[in-house]
Amino acid sequence: MSAPNKSYDPVEVEALKPEQIERMRDEALAAFAAADSLDALHEAKVAQTGPSSPLALANREIGALPPHAKADAGKRVGQARGAVNKALATRQAELEAERDARVLVEEAVDVTLPYDRVPAGARHPLTTMMERVADVFVSMGYEIAEGPEVEAEWFNFDALNFGPDHPARQMQDTFFVHGPKGADSDGESGVVLRTHTSPVQARAMLDREPPVYVVCPGRVFRTDELDATHTPVFHQIELLAVDEGLTMGDLKGTMDHMVQSLFGADMKTRLRPNYFPFTEPSAEMDMLCYVCKGESVGNPDRPCRTCSSEGWIELGGCGMVNPRVLTACGVDPEKYSGFAFGFGIERMLMFRHNVEDMRDMVEGDVRFTRPFGMEI
Repeated sequence: MSAPNKSYDPVEVEALKPEQIERMRDEALAAFAAADSLDALHEAKVAQTGPSSPLALANREIGALPPHAKADAGKRVGQARGAVNKALATRQAELEAERDARVLVEEAVDVTLPYDRVPAGARHPLTTMMERVADVFVSMGYEIAEGPEVEAEWFNFDALNFGPDHPARQMQDTFFVHGPKGADSDGESGVVLRTHTSPVQARAMLDREPPVYVVCPGRVFRTDELDATHTPVFHQIELLAVDEGLTMGDLKGTMDHMVQSLFGADMKTRLRPNYFPFTEPSAEMDMLCYVCKGESVGNPDRPCRTCSSEGWIELGGCGMVNPRVLTACGVDPEKYSGFAFGFGIERMLMFRHNVEDMRDMVEGDVRFTRPFGMEI
């Protein structure tokens, strides 16, 4: 940079000559006009308006002029720099508008395309229903208990007071697992595919000291034909309570709470005498039809398909645990009593969601499971 002129001689610095300033301005304007992208414009901006740009260096030379020449030179440089900044802003706006228009085209989303090309999954409703019922009892303080599906005959039958000649032990009801046949063996292994989840109750009493409060969900097997209301593989959930002083009144109150939790606070239940080897006394439990609420009984003008106009729907078997079962499982029947209840999950699902054919639950068609959604 030139030193200030102390003698006030009329000195003109080369960079501040009018033609030089016009050239610098025109070069800057041309560089901006030639920039075809925002990145290129940024490079031109640094070159033409940065600290080392020609106009910035020329501006520094004003200090070398005598006082009477500084005003004129400053005016020329200021006008040139103003024109450059205006051109820069204009070109910046143009390139940004071009970029936005291009993005709208390149990143456009066709909202008319199918949105469900990857269909949403769904949990199987049997799983959801079994967990929902189990949650009702867990909220009451019960514990989830599980056991093997391939079970010893003793747990499946003997511990539950099924005699050796009981019809349920015959091949028409039970899948028997045969062992290897040898010279001294007919292949009988004493192992079955469990026909109910009651063996879990026997295991629970053997594994725990009373009081025992467990709920036992799981898969069971019977030699039934697959039709609209039967399947050889199905699901049950059973409940067992063993404690001092339990009565049928406790059983009735517990079942009322379950039914009201699942079907509504106005639901009622009733007990009908029945026989089961592992309970005494035993009963079948019915619940008020959740569709007609009993109003279809004797009313031909309002028939109900759900309960066949009987007003009640059968839920499952229940009763007080047979003292023989308590003894077989190491529980003193003189001190403790218990109650048990069990029902099929498939049947409950048919009641709750008006499923007419049980085969729909096992065929794996996603069109059946998807409407039930992803409830967790």
